[in-house]
Amino acid sequence: MKRLDQLLENRPAETHTVAVAQAEDSGVLETVSQAVSRELCSFNLFGEERKIRDIAQQNDISLGDKVTIIDTGPGKASEEAVKAVRSRKADVLMKGAVDTGTLMKQVLSKEYGLKQEKVLSHVALFDFSDYKKVLFLTDSALNIKPDLQQKAQIIENAVRVAHRTNTDNPLVAPLAAIETVNQTMEATTDAALLTQMNRRNQIKDCIVDGPLAFDNAINEEAASKKAIDSEVAGQADILVAPDIEVANVLYKSFVYFAKARVAGIIAGATAPIVLTSRSDSPENKLLSLALALQEEEK
Repeated sequence: MKRLDQLLENRPAETHTVAVAQAEDSGVLETVSQAVSRELCSFNLFGEERKIRDIAQQNDISLGDKVTIIDTGPGKASEEAVKAVRSRKADVLMKGAVDTGTLMKQVLSKEYGLKQEKVLSHVALFDFSDYKKVLFLTDSALNIKPDLQQKAQIIENAVRVAHRTNTDNPLVAPLAAIETVNQTMEATTDAALLTQMNRRNQIKDCIVDGPLAFDNAINEEAASKKAIDSEVAGQADILVAPDIEVANVLYKSFVYFAKARVAGIIAGATAPIVLTSRSDSPENKLLSLALALQEEEK
């Protein structure tokens, strides 16, 4: 994939339903309206119906006949949206005007939640105007300081998303501050172990090589100047951050300084989860939704 627009060009073969948790948000409703106009999917909006309709009217947002509002009391929207996806009344879960912790508490519920893999993780795709292809970044939202086994699962989640965007055998770069192993720097030792796990087929369907510093992972000239012998260096598809701080700073730097467009989802659950920030643009929310629908389609 060269550009995220390709996500919007791949119209789903069948109509899927998206459950939006706490839909009382103008940006979310704008995304809903755009998705309906593009015939991408239908929606079940969970929240206070009066507020949802008031916000739509105040912002001149047309919801259309593909949108159903399920009136839920305060604090119940996330639970009901997750239950709708669990019972297959909806195919995709989307975060609305609710904080991430509240929504994920419902997603992780043992009674009706959506957890499937050992680790759920956030996978983001970035589209830069002056870069040769989209870049994947993980995990900027959920796992604070993943251990080695969690990092392996995070890679596997990202690889599955990459495959669904037609990125076969993606090149994976576990990031660190340097490209050599230093026993006092856990990010470098984990990266080396992840590389070995991949070579022994414990992490499949991709090529992992690290540690790599950020410049060496994405820039061929930088990798060449340091004489790094690697299939991944300068060509990485997936950047794996050592912890949430690094990933989150990279994510926001890409968006605010590089002006990148982004699509992001939670992977590893029984259904795709669109987890965007309230500060994300309607376009980025729409791209994230399109990515989730493509994930569901496969």
